[in-house]
Amino acid sequence: MKKFNIRKVLDGLTAASSSSSATAQPGTPRENDVVQETLQSEHFQLCKTVRHGFPYQPSSMAFDPVQKILAIGTQTGALRLFGRAGVECYCQHESNAAVIQLQFLINEGALVSALADDSIHLWNLRQKIPAILHSLKFNRERITYCHLPFQSKWLYIGTERGNIHIVNVESFTLSGYVIMWNKAIELSTKTHPGPVVHISDNPMDEGKLLIGFESGIVVLWDLKCKKADYRYNYDEAIHSVAWHHEGKQFVCSHSDGTLTTWNVRTPAKPAQIITPHGKQPKDGKKPEPCKPILKVEYKTTRAGDPFMVLSGGLSYDTVGRRACLTVMHGKSTAVLEMDYPIVDFLTLCETPYPNDFQEPYAVVVLLEKDLVVIDLGQIGYPIFENPYPLTIHESPVTCCEYFADCPAELIPALYSVGCRQKRQGYSKKEWPISGGNWGQGTQSYPEIIITGHADGSIKFWDASALMLQVLYKLKTAKVFERARGKEEKPNTDIVDEDPFAIQTLSWCPESRMLCVAGVSAHVIVYRFSKQEITTEVVQLLEVRMQCEFSEVDSPDPGGEQTPTLPTPGASSSPQESELPTQPSTGSNSSDGPRDNIPCLQVRSSPLKQSPGNQVELVIQLVWVSGEPPQQITSLAINSSYGLVVFGNSNGLAVVDYLQKTLLFNMGTSELYSPSDPYQRQPRSPRKAKPSGDIPTVTSCMSRLSFLYSESMKKRRSSHFTTCDSNDGSNASEDRCRSPTSGSTSPCNSDDDKKQNFIEKVKLKSRRFSKTVANDFAKMSRKISSSSEQKTDLDARDNSFTRSRSSSVASIDRESREAISSFHFCESFPRKTDSLVSPCLLVGTTHGSVMMVALSLPPSGDQRLQQPVGIASCGTLVKLKGGILTMALLDATGTLLPPFFEQWYDPNASDEEKEKSRKRRPASPPSSQESQDTHFAILCSEKQAKVVALPSQTRIYKHSITETSFVLRADVVQMAGANCIACFCANGHIMTLSLPSLRPLLDVNYLPLTDMRIARTFCFSNLGQALYLTSPTEIQRITYSQETCDNLQEMLSELFTPVETPEAPNRGFFKGLFGGGAQSLDREDLFGETAAGKASRSLAQHIPGPGNMEGMKGAASGVVGELARARIALDERGQKLGELEERTAAMMASAESFSKHAHDMMLKYKDKKWYQL
Repeated sequence: MKKFNIRKVLDGLTAASSSSSATAQPGTPRENDVVQETLQSEHFQLCKTVRHGFPYQPSSMAFDPVQKILAIGTQTGALRLFGRAGVECYCQHESNAAVIQLQFLINEGALVSALADDSIHLWNLRQKIPAILHSLKFNRERITYCHLPFQSKWLYIGTERGNIHIVNVESFTLSGYVIMWNKAIELSTKTHPGPVVHISDNPMDEGKLLIGFESGIVVLWDLKCKKADYRYNYDEAIHSVAWHHEGKQFVCSHSDGTLTTWNVRTPAKPAQIITPHGKQPKDGKKPEPCKPILKVEYKTTRAGDPFMVLSGGLSYDTVGRRACLTVMHGKSTAVLEMDYPIVDFLTLCETPYPNDFQEPYAVVVLLEKDLVVIDLGQIGYPIFENPYPLTIHESPVTCCEYFADCPAELIPALYSVGCRQKRQGYSKKEWPISGGNWGQGTQSYPEIIITGHADGSIKFWDASALMLQVLYKLKTAKVFERARGKEEKPNTDIVDEDPFAIQTLSWCPESRMLCVAGVSAHVIVYRFSKQEITTEVVQLLEVRMQCEFSEVDSPDPGGEQTPTLPTPGASSSPQESELPTQPSTGSNSSDGPRDNIPCLQVRSSPLKQSPGNQVELVIQLVWVSGEPPQQITSLAINSSYGLVVFGNSNGLAVVDYLQKTLLFNMGTSELYSPSDPYQRQPRSPRKAKPSGDIPTVTSCMSRLSFLYSESMKKRRSSHFTTCDSNDGSNASEDRCRSPTSGSTSPCNSDDDKKQNFIEKVKLKSRRFSKTVANDFAKMSRKISSSSEQKTDLDARDNSFTRSRSSSVASIDRESREAISSFHFCESFPRKTDSLVSPCLLVGTTHGSVMMVALSLPPSGDQRLQQPVGIASCGTLVKLKGGILTMALLDATGTLLPPFFEQWYDPNASDEEKEKSRKRRPASPPSSQESQDTHFAILCSEKQAKVVALPSQTRIYKHSITETSFVLRADVVQMAGANCIACFCANGHIMTLSLPSLRPLLDVNYLPLTDMRIARTFCFSNLGQALYLTSPTEIQRITYSQETCDNLQEMLSELFTPVETPEAPNRGFFKGLFGGGAQSLDREDLFGETAAGKASRSLAQHIPGPGNMEGMKGAASGVVGELARARIALDERGQKLGELEERTAAMMASAESFSKHAHDMMLKYKDKKWYQL
């Protein structure tokens, strides 16, 4: 586990540089004199903790039958190790080359990995964070196969040239003993036999090595005599070989779907040839060839028939059939279909000894996107219930949120409703991969991760104590009607695929209110209930949001106008903007543009809702005059106020989900007050460049915020025509992209350069399954580069000119100011206010922060009858870049979270509701007009500011980055204080103190190489963060020094001291007549004395970072050391006890012998020699 050096920032020198320090407003007293800040740079350190999920692109697998540990290697050089539920480990080869094979040193706490770059590595698993002890890099030959016999220190390496080299795994040095391919085959064939595809020793004779070549030749090699005993030839290529445990037979799988069984002493022809899935012709001819059998395993049992397990071999006429695993047992053949292609499989057996009855009990099947374990001991071969969190990628993850230190009752509540969703029919036996021990950490606070997916599902995960377990799954698509066929597919959606995909979500852990927004411009509000209900009619609210820009050039007198700006202190009447709760009758004829039509159709039949999150309200944006609704860019819910607010490039809307009414629907520009100096006047993009005093700052994050929809959705072409860049008359093709993810201000060449490049990335990455790492690496470098490289960038973009539309509508849509952030709070909406009141902070992609005052009716029945008043109070402050996060502190620097309502079950009795429905008590209002009592924390893509309220004066300002931009920022709690945590596109992770904005941490951690990272990176309280490092894996990190210090204790242990099972009893007659297993002193054969030294140019030895006097000194961790010391003491005490007993027995024997000798001497003392 790599720890990163942190740039420590001296507290007294924070004002030295404007680019890396906070500046106080002139004339304003340093607030640091009032607020005592406790966080220092010593509280922060960054390191990776654990990785969850299915190993991305798996390539190999191995199992330790004694330790019961499973290892999986991937095509990117990663190594994942699994034990019992909650025992996981991740490590990475530095070369990132694919892992082609893994071999455990069984019960030794070590693992050998062979990579595609022709290197082998020895991993030490006796420490909590595995490390490489030795590496060996082959220079002249390519590795194709490895074999390590049980309880042997000599590793056989087969190569592409057909040779076999032998490595001592203790010293990782090559032996001089080499089996050359020409010696192995001699004159049996005239051509090269091909690469080595199999190596194994005879289970009954370690001195006989079975070598399989790809061309179909198998050689039984005598290691002592250095010659081939037998050679077996077959016309078809070999994929794998498996021994019978008695060492008299072996089975080969071939490329034509056949299995050949050979008697060791009969090399002339196979004893049996079968085609498991081939059709047997009636005339006795050879069966039709089938697909290759990629692997076969032959396992015996004492009580019954042997098991033969194989993958592949299906008939060629089974086109489109899924991958299958075949289990042949006696006369029965079971074909088990898998959901994904099979990468590898292993049969788990009771004994590690190859010369004993194997007694198989399970098969571990590694698929491309899943891990399946099949129970061989039960009829029907059921699968085991997988305890690992390997279903993160069940549907692609589109958004992610992380909540640390949640209410304690949340996890049991989610688990209780989620346990009813579990599938039935699993094996009743315990999970067979049961090695390792859990960590001993003291971190006990509850942690929850929420993932949104492309199919509209939402998963809640228990992430406490560095583990991950799914709690509950919510399917949001149940609310909508599904198309039954292609001809019935609705044509009102704005995306072809995954119209239910989750785009963003807002969750209140205390009230358990959940609000989600989807890519089809829909918002769903959920309440949590433990009782099942049936909703006869789903409550629907349709909202018509249209852009103010289009109204300037071509006003639509027939269209609905957004409400006028209310005067300060007044509230907008809900009747002005309220829409019918039933679906409106919109125009959808082929003659005119569609209007007032939502993208999805809410189901009309009754909806049965299981315990858990239940639908309270569905909000849908509708088409406006032929224009599809813009996707939602920000979302927030407040359970105390009963309000949901969401925004996009057209403006924002506030919905009262208690009264099911639309309260506020206003364009972004109308939020500015008439005298606002930051007001952006509506203008046509066709006009000349504006010469305003304030330049338009383009939001960088807005271009990345919804890359999911841009990269994995195909734009529909039935209503819009893609036009050439020279034609500006056609409508825009941009229908499912983020409204602000395109063009930039024409007066900012830097932003133009960035935008052109990001546009290129979007157009090249329409398909979600393709990686865009290279493009985003370029983007990260280009954003950090100087403007001198503009010419080169424009030249590269020329090839994409025909793919972009420069129509007026497209430019108009891309240049809008979108809503990027919301924050509910109770503060001072206006400068003249002396009492706190409910209000809403609104942040935009152009850096404006505006205040909206809320006037709430009294609670109870009046809250459900009287309207909520809303008034825009103008701009609070302006920042560079789009607003990412906002928060509120009181005068002492304490975080003031949004008010919430305690959870109550909406389907419970009225008495229980009243007991649990309590609004969080408000802080006492301040009546001192002259004193600022609140501090608004505002963070954008470029800078952070602290503004005092109600005076609205800037107290502190900090420039976070000049050459890059912030992707994610959160105000988090840590070590009893608060700070801002930021993740930049150039890979830096930074934290700033509050309220003075002192830099506390700045680490170059992870450059933005994939849009997945930008979409899923999130911070949480107590120094925790995570991101999706691959489509199937979540990487958790910590920026807390305390967590880093305790990480060794918190991590699980892979190796546990276990006694190796006894070797099988040879029996009296086998021992007498030599019928048992024959041992081999490999040291005499392969050692330097007998075999000499290997060529130095053949391979290069590289000592690993974990090489600390071999395996003994490599173990770390207090618990592991104590356990090993205790075991060593026990063993020493046992040996001392045995030694004492032996000594006593020897003393008794000596005394007896002395006595008998003395008696004998006395008996014959006086006798002559002839008297004896």
